[in-house]
Amino acid sequence: MAFASFLGRVLFASVFILSAYQEFNEFGVDGGPAAKALRPKFDAFTHHVHSQVGFQLSEIDTKLLIAGAIALKGLGGVLFILGSSFGALLLLLHQLIATPIVYDFYNYESEDKEFTQLFIKFTQNMAFFGALLFFIGMKNSIPKRQPKKAPKTKAY
Repeated sequence: MAFASFLGRVLFASVFILSAYQEFNEFGVDGGPAAKALRPKFDAFTHHVHSQVGFQLSEIDTKLLIAGAIALKGLGGVLFILGSSFGALLLLLHQLIATPIVYDFYNYESEDKEFTQLFIKFTQNMAFFGALLFFIGMKNSIPKRQPKKAPKTKAY
């Protein structure tokens, strides 16, 4: 049973680790293709937040966003494989921040082809989010092993 659990964590975390590895290899001086793809989506997200909430997000370098995503996915994935709840929390944080920015289906009309593709990816990432919440919940529901107490000797 322990091997199956480990194998499941490896398969689950491999999505994050391989993604982080690819982004790391392509990073370069300007953040690589991930930064180029993220910039317009992040600008649209900040404009959307500002128009809906009235809160202006400060200017953030896209390279730093990509570097942060690489760190969260890489470190979180490795710790998750080892069974750490902290690793799951790092992956959860990544999903919470990145998913609504990268998969911005809300910026398209429902008849657009992009809407459907982005919405499907968004829901897949929400499934990852739910799986991470499930892992953390299960991890916290298992009682910690208590060392066995030696039986008390009766004094007569």
